[in-house]
Amino acid sequence: MQNFTVVTGTVLIILGAVAYFASGTSSFTAFIPSVFGILLVACGQLAKNPARTKTFMHIAALLGLLGLLGSIQGIPQTISLLSGGEVARPAAAVSRAVMAVVLVVFVAAAVRSFIQARKARQAGAAT
Repeated sequence: MQNFTVVTGTVLIILGAVAYFASGTSSFTAFIPSVFGILLVACGQLAKNPARTKTFMHIAALLGLLGLLGSIQGIPQTISLLSGGEVARPAAAVSRAVMAVVLVVFVAAAVRSFIQARKARQAGAAT
């Protein structure tokens, strides 16, 4: 899961950079996905230490959830945009939607990983 966290963070860093340069308005808020990405990469790297894995993976999951909650509004805006509607900042809406999709996959994988780890711990304690 640590490597998946690093990959997810890297995808968000790239998304932020692409959003910044594609928007043409040079708005620093386009780098918000990159900020979450940098934090996820850091958590993934720090979680490679077995003594810190649980702590930093939980921090990464929390960051993923916060990022998801902040970007989820981009999905209906992008759907509206794709169906011919007007959106105030189309590039921002698409960027938020992509960030939300990436983070929903990450959070789901993190929760699944936590459940599997708990079951493995319980199975190990029972024997």
